[in-house]
Order: sequence, then C-alpha cells, then structure tokens
Amino acid sequence: MAGLEIITFGCRLNAFESEVIRSHARAAGIADAVIFNTCAVTAEAESKARQAIRRARRERPNARIIVTGCAAQIDPARYAAMPEIDRVIGNAEKLKAESWAESLPRVLVGDIMSLTEASAHVVDRFTDRARAVLEVQQGCDHRCTFCVIPQGRGNSRSVPAGAVVELTRDLVVKGYREIVLTGVDLASYGVDLPGRPSLGALARRILDLVPELPRLRLSSLDPAAIDGELWRLIAEQSRFMPHLHLSLQSGDDLILKRMKRRHSRAQALDVCRRARDLRPGIALGADLIAGFPTEDESAFRHSLDFIDAAGLDYVHVFPYSTRERTPAARMPQLRGSVVKERASLLRDAARRALSRALRTRIGEIATVVVEGPGFGHSEHYAPVEFADGLARHGDLVNLRIIGATGARLIGAVL
Repeated sequence: MAGLEIITFGCRLNAFESEVIRSHARAAGIADAVIFNTCAVTAEAESKARQAIRRARRERPNARIIVTGCAAQIDPARYAAMPEIDRVIGNAEKLKAESWAESLPRVLVGDIMSLTEASAHVVDRFTDRARAVLEVQQGCDHRCTFCVIPQGRGNSRSVPAGAVVELTRDLVVKGYREIVLTGVDLASYGVDLPGRPSLGALARRILDLVPELPRLRLSSLDPAAIDGELWRLIAEQSRFMPHLHLSLQSGDDLILKRMKRRHSRAQALDVCRRARDLRPGIALGADLIAGFPTEDESAFRHSLDFIDAAGLDYVHVFPYSTRERTPAARMPQLRGSVVKERASLLRDAARRALSRALRTRIGEIATVVVEGPGFGHSEHYAPVEFADGLARHGDLVNLRIIGATGARLIGAVL
C-alpha cells in the first residue's frame, strides 16, 4: 500500500504538529512513506512506537520510515540504530519545510534547549477532525521529577498573540466552529513575550477579535498557574467552553512535593471549587499518576479519594513509568504489580465518576460539534450519540440529552 501515512502518538500538540508535518512532507514530494510522530511521556508510549515501526517495515517494505517527535529528540541514537528506520528528525526540525528534503542528513536533530522563540504554523485542514487544534506555546521551564518532556521540547516559549489571532481567524474561515488552544505547559503562555501577556489575556483577545468563532477550548492546565483574566472568562464568557482539564498528577501533598509540583491538594481542591462557583455545571478533568516512587497506601488513597472530593468528571490515569535521567528514577521504586493494581483502581474510580457525571446531564440541552455520523462532543466535552442524518461534519447541533449509556450521552435533536 503506497502513500503517505502519519502515525501520531501522545498529546494534542503532537496531533497538531502531525498536520504541519503532513503539509511539509507533501510539499517535499514524499509520496511513499510512514512518518512516526513519537511520544516519550511513558516507557509504554515509546515501546508502542517501536513496535509500530517494526510492524510498518514488515507491512510496507518499500516505504521510507521516518521517525520524529519527543522520543526521537531525546534519544536520536537509539532510533537511528533501528534497521527499520530511514531518517530521524528532531522536534524543532520537523516543523520546518526544509527539513523534509531528501538530500539532508539521515539524522537531523538539533539542540532543543537553544530555542528561544515559538513560531506560528499554518495548517490547511485537520484530517478527520471537526475541531481545530492550535499550538500557542512550546516547551516547559519547570522540572517535575518524573518528566522528560523538557528534554524533548525545550524551555517555554510562546507564539505572539497577533499571530494566534490571525491563525484563529483563518481556521474559522475554513469552517472550524471550535478551536482548542494547546501547548506543553499551556498556562505558562506569555512569560517569554514582551509585557508577559497571560493565557487568559490571549483567550480574551481571540474571543474579542474573532467574534465569529463560536467555541474556544483549552487543553491541559497547571492548576497553580490559572490567571485572573482566565477566571473572569470562565465566569463571564459563554463562548469559552465550560470544561477544564487539570494537570494534577497526585492528590497527596508529600507525593506532590516529591514530584516537584507547584500546588498542594488543598489548592487543587480550591481550583475545582472556584471553577464550579464561577461556572455552575462546568466539567472538570484531571491527570493522575499511579504508583509514583515512595507512594504508600495512605498517599495512594489520597489520590483515589481526590476524584470524589473534587467531583471530577474525566480522569486520565497514567501508571508511573521510570524515565531515565529524571530524579524520580533514583527514588525507591514500587513493584510493577503494585503500580498496575493502583492504576486499575484509579481507572475503576474514573469510570464511576464519568458515569455519575454523564447521568447528571440527562435533561439538559447540549450543543454538540458533529465529528462523525451521529456523534460529537458537547460544550462540556461529553461524548454524545444522536440520530440525525442531516447533520454534517463540523456542524453545531442542539440536542436534548435523554439518556446515558457506558461512557456516552444519548441526545435527541430539538
């Protein structure tokens, strides 16, 4: 099967960048290739990528195999040594059109830590997506003890607000009704720009200057860095979606300190309470790590209990994964079976929380962005099934929520 195929692992930022890569690869005339945009957040993510690379070589023996993304940036030698791979391209280089020329070196990976600016990237369309993802920030200045992502992304740098507004306006003209702002450490947006504009100020500017945009959403936020303007938007602006996803990682104070996070359990609970006070009915999600080194039974229970204490709707559970060259890798590790068991218990609690949250939506009127035949996501990011053969991909449809089954809502067209 000839053709250009891009396989993306990891976050929304990678999904956005894969579309940039697709445009550059096509412009460079790359027609028979599989490009892997990798993730390094866990060992499992890297393992899955390597398995997929080997499988691609077996299935497409004549195609070029090109690997990029965080895993390739952090350890280019490892991927260059794989006989299945033809080229390795770094995280900064993958976003430059000139990097995809066939005449360049087999390994093209620069010093990510030397970068001081983020560039705006134009994406003509998002394959199979009804909402557009817009990268406004790159890198991270914080050094959580479990995380290798700064090694793959570099230090924090932001796309100037004017460029973000122009990209937003262009995406709306192309027909996108919802835009998701994303970054590695999104809440740190603007710290490197003149005047240090906040993420809230950026979101306000987008909504003010692009009034034809119906829906603006944010990706994951550090709860320690939500600025005052963002709180005001949550309270006042209906076009700002009532859904926050928080990068929490643990519900235990000692573990949070050992992770080198910047919030406490009480502060995280306060963020959740404040969000609900300002925007009743807002949906809240969070990331939680199971089995961090030194986590005892009491600390784990604090994370497990946090789901109900905070009233979380969506919970993403990550079993702790040892990452080389991180401080956490040198801490006393838990047995793999314990990590696996705790991740399972957290996921069970997450399923119960989602089921509870969805049931509370029954009877509400939801506006759904259509992503496929009879399917989309509401303003609260709840997945909704409905019957309407006239709804087109990308449309906004008003539905009455009449039921909930499994992990989805059921809607009826008004």
